[in-house]
Amino acid sequence: MANTKHEKLFAEFPSVSTEAWEEVITADLKGADYERKLVWRTGEGFNVRPYYRAENLEGIRFLGSQAGEFPYVRGTRTDNRWRIHQTVEVDDPAKANAEALDILDKGVDSLGFCIGKELTPAELDVLLQGICITAIDLVFSGKHIGRVAEAVLDKLEREHVAKEEVHMAFCIDPLVKNLATKGDFCSPDGEKCFARITSLIEKAREYKHVRLVNISAQLFGNAGSTIVEELAFALAAGNDYLARLTDKGVDAETAARKMRFTFSVSSNYFLEIAKFRAARMLWANIVKGYGPQNCACKMLIHAETSHWNQTVYDPYVNMLRGTTEAMSAAIGGVYSLEVTPFDRAFETPTEFSKRIARNAELLLKHEAHFDQVVDPAGGSYFVENLTDSIANEAWKLFLEIEEKGGYTAAYQSGYIKERVEASAAAKDKNIATRRQILLGANQYPNFTEVAPTEIASETVTRKHAEGNVLTPYRGAMAFEEMRLHVDRSGKEPKAFMLTCGNLAMARARAQFSCNFFACAGIRVMDNTYFKSLEEGAKAALESKADIVVVCASDDDYAEAAPKVKELLGGKAILVVAGAPACMPELEAQGIKNFINVKSNVLDTLQSYLKEMGI
Repeated sequence: MANTKHEKLFAEFPSVSTEAWEEVITADLKGADYERKLVWRTGEGFNVRPYYRAENLEGIRFLGSQAGEFPYVRGTRTDNRWRIHQTVEVDDPAKANAEALDILDKGVDSLGFCIGKELTPAELDVLLQGICITAIDLVFSGKHIGRVAEAVLDKLEREHVAKEEVHMAFCIDPLVKNLATKGDFCSPDGEKCFARITSLIEKAREYKHVRLVNISAQLFGNAGSTIVEELAFALAAGNDYLARLTDKGVDAETAARKMRFTFSVSSNYFLEIAKFRAARMLWANIVKGYGPQNCACKMLIHAETSHWNQTVYDPYVNMLRGTTEAMSAAIGGVYSLEVTPFDRAFETPTEFSKRIARNAELLLKHEAHFDQVVDPAGGSYFVENLTDSIANEAWKLFLEIEEKGGYTAAYQSGYIKERVEASAAAKDKNIATRRQILLGANQYPNFTEVAPTEIASETVTRKHAEGNVLTPYRGAMAFEEMRLHVDRSGKEPKAFMLTCGNLAMARARAQFSCNFFACAGIRVMDNTYFKSLEEGAKAALESKADIVVVCASDDDYAEAAPKVKELLGGKAILVVAGAPACMPELEAQGIKNFINVKSNVLDTLQSYLKEMGI
């Protein structure tokens, strides 16, 4: 082992310049366009290079700060111990209390109560019975949250709970949640609404760790926004709250300390890590402009794994999505995290799914030890550049919103909804064309899976609300709606793979085609190889397949496709797997159907189903 005190590891290897790397890359590309082949064009408004070096850190201003230091890129604390959060639905206080006590014994240290009805003081006592308020974080959301906050604060006063030991949040959010879901931020009287928030802040002034305003930024992500948009809109809303509260006489220090942010975490692993780092930095600079102490500039971030990318079909894949998303949040340095149960998209989460969600975080803590290292991504040339790029793009959008009069004015004008819907439409197109993959939905589906009777059509049908509101949905819904329609049709459409010609190409294209058609719930009938076209066509007709896919090499299609068309005699839909150079000639012979990597999978499958009368 090298003695690192006296010699550098790998010193015997000469350094390689960027120019030398680029020369080798250019040679390997053999004339192909560098930008098209190697540069990732994100949906966030910036490009990502294929590699980064130390020189790419030049000009990044936030480098050098440590965890716990302004502007808090590397974290607001000097440790990385996040809180494991789980939410309990409250309709029956006694039942909710029993569930809460159970999950507190199973590793949860941040407990959420989603209130489904207005609670009396007696019901609130039942709900919190046996829970040591000073030992955990408590978060209240749902209906009548203002009155819940008043009742809980009164209870704390009556019971003389030590103010400095209470860690609590109330999800009061008229500017984001009310606008996004109702189109109105404080009905009927906006001034009265903020007067009440101001009153609650005054009531909780001495509770240093009680947050009363929650910016529900996850609503943007779950409606299809980009990462940059989610961050910029959250910052704009937070700034709007600060402006309104300080106008009401609340000092900036107190106002900032009473705010909490909730973000979604998508499967875009590295960009999500960078998002949380950029969020802390930008928020710190926004708050700093109001003149408080540095400590008030710390952003308290709660994260929840995305609902947008969960799937109904092959739902156990949601466990993997939740785990990688949780990793992004933990590495990104969030304060608390909730992993969405894998079955949330189609049923009330079961005890099993809730346990798996909790255990994902427990594994990251106690086996992977993600809580033992502060900002593990810090110093990565790649992540530092991503942080800088996301911060720059989010700041541009934030300033654009400010020019429109601030968050509320921008939302009421329809600007924010238009931005989110445009981003959602771009994502939908990418999913339809498989530029964005959702395993089990638009790629690699479970061929034999049939939706159970418990899954209703409403679960997979995207709703479009009227008015200036954001509609949450899942990216897989268009594919799921199509597949559920086939499952419920009472028919069993079949696609037969007629493999011929070059064996290697035939097998590759058969596998591609099986994945293609199974996304619609069409039963695929794969075959290893047919020695002759006559043998293949005969087997296809005997199978009574609705669709026959010719799988061969491009060179084989000029002869094979017309022959198969003749042998089938119009008794099945003929599809050619690929985009051969002879396509115009084949089309001239009446062969119209081709599938390949550039196909719009959703539109193509829907057209075939329509042709089959399904």
